[in-house]
Amino acid sequence: MKKLFIIAGIVVVVFIGIIFLTNQANDEKLANNPYDTEELNQATIDQLDDEDYQNIILPADLEKEIASGEPTTVYFYSPLCSYCQQTTPVLMPVAEEMDVDVLQYNLLEYEEEAAPYQIEATPTLIHYKDGKEVSRWVGAQPKENIELFFTDVVKK
Repeated sequence: MKKLFIIAGIVVVVFIGIIFLTNQANDEKLANNPYDTEELNQATIDQLDDEDYQNIILPADLEKEIASGEPTTVYFYSPLCSYCQQTTPVLMPVAEEMDVDVLQYNLLEYEEEAAPYQIEATPTLIHYKDGKEVSRWVGAQPKENIELFFTDVVKK
């Protein structure tokens, strides 16, 4: 019986240690996060130091950007979306190579604020010009389709 208490005590200490270390790591990641809150979903926190998710835009800033009339390309994604997880590591390097600024809108954190953009599935890439939607694609896309979208729509 004494051994059982010792083992149970060790298990409890290990779990407390894991929780402490996870919270500490999250606090470090949240220190300079681009979001307007520290109450983020764990999947978002996990992406904070991922180089493919460094051009985050907040809802109010996106509204202003589109309303400005300047050409704007927005990638609507969710950190939990498996198709987004496939697409983002292809999309962002292609955007960088082709010198296209792609703003990233996290639907997991700002789903309700995305209603005006009529996003029905993720990932969705939309290009706006003069405050209006010009073109969009939905779903995982191969590199060739992304390059074609940038060439035919964004850089046109």
